[in-house]
Amino acid sequence: MALLERVGTLLRANINDLIEKAEDPEKLARQLVLDMENQLLQVKTQVAIAIADQHLLQKKLKEHEETMNQWTRKAELAVQKQQDDLARAALQRSLSNQQLAVAFAEQLENQRVETEILRNAFDRLQQKLHETRSTCEMLIAQHRRSRTMGKANASRTVTAAHQRSTALNRLRSTIQRNEADNIASRMMLETDSLEDRLGALEREDQIERLLEDLKSRQPRLT
Repeated sequence: MALLERVGTLLRANINDLIEKAEDPEKLARQLVLDMENQLLQVKTQVAIAIADQHLLQKKLKEHEETMNQWTRKAELAVQKQQDDLARAALQRSLSNQQLAVAFAEQLENQRVETEILRNAFDRLQQKLHETRSTCEMLIAQHRRSRTMGKANASRTVTAAHQRSTALNRLRSTIQRNEADNIASRMMLETDSLEDRLGALEREDQIERLLEDLKSRQPRLT
């Protein structure tokens, strides 16, 4: 049966591999569950039909067995009445129903086997569906967690890069400030040295003037 072949394919499917290799795991997981639910519904319908057919065959078998027994009793009655022709006709009917009963018995046995196969398929597919739902929920959660962690890692990478950039900018600013301070300090030192030299010249000039003044006040030697 095509239905049982489809069910067999679903039962043999490795759900983990299918979902892990899918481009969109969540979409595939939902599709797998939906397919199994649809197949399970079809199998359930076929099981109900098979059971109904089995009951019908049982009913037909019982009817032909009862009819066969009725004609057998009529043949016995005809024999008791020494009505051989009627007995033969009754036995013919009895034999015909016996053959039909045998045919229905064979069909009934085949139907019982088919019904059992469908029931087993239904039970296995129902269990597979339960396992698939659980597996899909777990894998979807893992997939979402992986995506979230990936985004978080990317965010941390950007943040770290930004922090490194900020730290480098702070370091660059510090170096620039230090360089400016050093330049200012050198300028101040150079300014102080210039003032000192000019001051020394002024003092020397003052001393020279004082010396000349002293000399000018000394009596001249004759």
